[in-house]
Amino acid sequence: MPEQTQGNATTGAPSGDLGRRLAARRVQLGLTREETAARAGMATGYLRHLEEHAGAAPSQGPLLKLAGALRTTVSALTGGDADLPPGPGEAGRDPEFTELTRTECADLLSTHGVGRLAVGTALGPVIVPVNYSVVDETVVFRTAHGTTPSLASGSAVAFEVDRIDDTFSEGWSVLLRGHARMVTDIGEEHRLAQQAHSTPWAGGRRDVWVRIEPYAVTGRRISV
Repeated sequence: MPEQTQGNATTGAPSGDLGRRLAARRVQLGLTREETAARAGMATGYLRHLEEHAGAAPSQGPLLKLAGALRTTVSALTGGDADLPPGPGEAGRDPEFTELTRTECADLLSTHGVGRLAVGTALGPVIVPVNYSVVDETVVFRTAHGTTPSLASGSAVAFEVDRIDDTFSEGWSVLLRGHARMVTDIGEEHRLAQQAHSTPWAGGRRDVWVRIEPYAVTGRRISV
């Protein structure tokens, strides 16, 4: 049976922690399974086995080859750094900062995922992670009444997303500042539910939609 494809990357049915991490990193880089196997110097069937069998236990050699092919580390592929904050590695030599254009910032924001929301509370500013989507050039997220993210409604907030590549000491960050408001129109709520790409990982009843309309978006990239 042929494998399904998403964009330029082949997607199978990853099973187990290693399989999911291999497939996720491969898709992130836009690589097919065949391209990844060729880079790692291994058979495509073996890579398929690693991705689709939860009990797969490759030796250090194949893991090192896959880490190199996927521009990451063995620790990242096996989940050894899952509880570590990003960026513990050494800085690259002669790092270069570049300012991102508004279009570049919008493209990076539109990859969706988890962002950091900075909101004022009675005890001072608080930063919390939220699953977000970009709809109509605004950031939207779903929460519940009484939670910290819901306090954003009616105030100016900051919202930040970033990606760090520890292996190569590279990354980017985008900062959005804007006015947050609670969505109260039922029709708009339904439209957001249909168009949003991310759902809250926290689960539970989270039927409050908040939209952030930006008045400033900036970003920068660090490379070596």
